[in-house]
Amino acid sequence: MQKGIIISNISDLYKVESNNIIYDCNARGKFKTDEISPVAGDYVEIEITDEIKKAGVINKIEDRKNYLKRPKMANLSQIILVLSMKLPKPDLLLLDKQLVYAEYLGIKPIICLNKIDLENENKINAIYQLYRKIGYTVIKTNAKENVGASQIKEYLKNNITAFTGNSGVGKSTLINALIGENTAEEGVISNKNKRGKNTTTQVVLYKIEENSYLADTPGFSTFDIKEIPKEELAYYFVEFRPYLNTCEYGDCSHVKEENCEIKQAVKEGKISEERYQRYVSLWEQA
Repeated sequence: MQKGIIISNISDLYKVESNNIIYDCNARGKFKTDEISPVAGDYVEIEITDEIKKAGVINKIEDRKNYLKRPKMANLSQIILVLSMKLPKPDLLLLDKQLVYAEYLGIKPIICLNKIDLENENKINAIYQLYRKIGYTVIKTNAKENVGASQIKEYLKNNITAFTGNSGVGKSTLINALIGENTAEEGVISNKNKRGKNTTTQVVLYKIEENSYLADTPGFSTFDIKEIPKEELAYYFVEFRPYLNTCEYGDCSHVKEENCEIKQAVKEGKISEERYQRYVSLWEQA
């Protein structure tokens, strides 16, 4: 038996990297019985059936750190949330929604403020300081000029990392700066002119270096947080956590109630008014 990681799959065929060799593998029928299917990012045990043709069979899926339903993948350790400072303007409600989702899944989020050359420094720093203050890693980049790419690359080491962001934020340009134009063009990491057959459904892991993978994850732009119970939403706003057990009512929604410690913290400037209002918007949508 050899151990490896699934780097992609189409239908019932899985590409598994093991010892720097990529094998085409099928999965044992027992997985259907167990109602579990291998997905990209899974660490697996494989049996080599043909060394010349580089073919094998997946016998075992190792325990997962996490599992994402859409897009289907496992063991994602980081997600880099790319926010454009201009063209398009920053969507902070979407960013907070993404942060909530990452916190819910137990995936470390990193915020990337891109196109910093197009916006006023004060506006950039206001967003930078807001999220740094509550404990998030924030990186300023200008992908076209390769500014900040080396800093991001340091965070990719020993991680499976995905990028997400609205159309036009510069995600593809940033990824190209990290892994090279050729890799991006040959694979499914793409802009509108580089779409391949499986761009809408297939997850592909690109190896950056040993134990370091960049995941192309189509479908991350929607961020449906409906699977998060409404009464738990406040917990995933990290700066709310110190106040959650101190409200007058145990089931406080932190929206309608009067004697709410989170509302009080907002009044005292301990919690950002902007972030709180976006929490209210997400709570009302839930």
